[in-house]
Amino acid sequence: MDIEECCKEWEDLAADYKRLETVNKEYTAKLEEVGELQATCMKELDHQKYRLSIITGALKRLEKQGAAKDERVLGLEKEIMKRKAMLHEIKATLPKQNSLYLRIILGNVNVSILNKNDKFKYKDEYEKFKLILSAIAFVLAVANLYIDFRPLQLILIFLLVWYYCTLTIRESILKVNGSRIKGWWRLHHFISTVVAGILLIWPQNQPWEEFRHTFMWFIAYISVVQYMQFRYQSGVLYRLKALGARHNMDITIEGFHSWMWRGLSYLLPFLFGGYTFQLYIAFRLYLLSHHPEATWQVAALSMSFLLIGIGNTVTTLMVIPQKLSEQIPYLGALFFTLFFCNMFTLLQTVHKKREQGGLKLRYKLRAIAYRLSNEIAVLDQKWRQNKAETKSE
Repeated sequence: MDIEECCKEWEDLAADYKRLETVNKEYTAKLEEVGELQATCMKELDHQKYRLSIITGALKRLEKQGAAKDERVLGLEKEIMKRKAMLHEIKATLPKQNSLYLRIILGNVNVSILNKNDKFKYKDEYEKFKLILSAIAFVLAVANLYIDFRPLQLILIFLLVWYYCTLTIRESILKVNGSRIKGWWRLHHFISTVVAGILLIWPQNQPWEEFRHTFMWFIAYISVVQYMQFRYQSGVLYRLKALGARHNMDITIEGFHSWMWRGLSYLLPFLFGGYTFQLYIAFRLYLLSHHPEATWQVAALSMSFLLIGIGNTVTTLMVIPQKLSEQIPYLGALFFTLFFCNMFTLLQTVHKKREQGGLKLRYKLRAIAYRLSNEIAVLDQKWRQNKAETKSE
């Protein structure tokens, strides 16, 4: 390329740059216009809510005064309900204020994603993030079972701290953008962040050496269960979203929701196995807290694992009887009875056998898990039979 060709290329590039400048000016103007329209919409939305509250309050006062509900009042109440639903849909298209947690972590940055495709991409990245980190945690946990190397242990624990911190931030951003994860399952991740932080500063002493293998087995088991949940829940959510039965921003979680009812006998034994493991760890840490070399981290972790185990168990048990009672009322109480009987037997076995050989204990735990799985399968089979009879009627 000679100097004449270079000059010609530069002239063509200058013409392209002028077009770029024009497009950029239009883009900047549109952004300012969008910001002004968003502010106007939010102002009008607040005005609508204010006027609706006045009308609703007036209707309630009329009802207290004993005024009869004629067709105009009933029609007005119906229209108010419709208007509230329409305002809710409009609000979903506008930027939302960050939660207190996000304001503390990120400041007053706008994290609202207005494009639907970008929302779904962010949600999919969140799911992939959980899956990849679970796989890495499993590999590190297995490695720590066979290699007694303190830096490798700290790498795994630091990974857990970073994982749960990132998870809480991502879930808060997803919630701002319409995801409906809430309640215990969000709190569970905050508590897990604290647990991982305490584990990171636990000094390497005799109580840690006695607890290390139990913890690594727990991480390996939980990683496998999380992978199973991801595969199972992703399939269920995909089918329900296609049928319009679930929200597009719903995500996979570590627990059990009512929409996961299909495949109950497959998933629940593994979930309750993890919850029982958490309670066992709390009990084991409680015993270690009486060790002469035990530090404050042992007691704090024992209480934390107890809280997580009880919270997970109670939250899941609150969903199952509710779903069972929709089909067979008496099965809810039956499930509670069977589960707590097995839980009592398991804790009693652990207490009696902790000083004995590990082989008998493993056989006993395996028998209890097998019995619990069979009981859940029987409940699931009865529910399906009842559902088939209801359809035939």
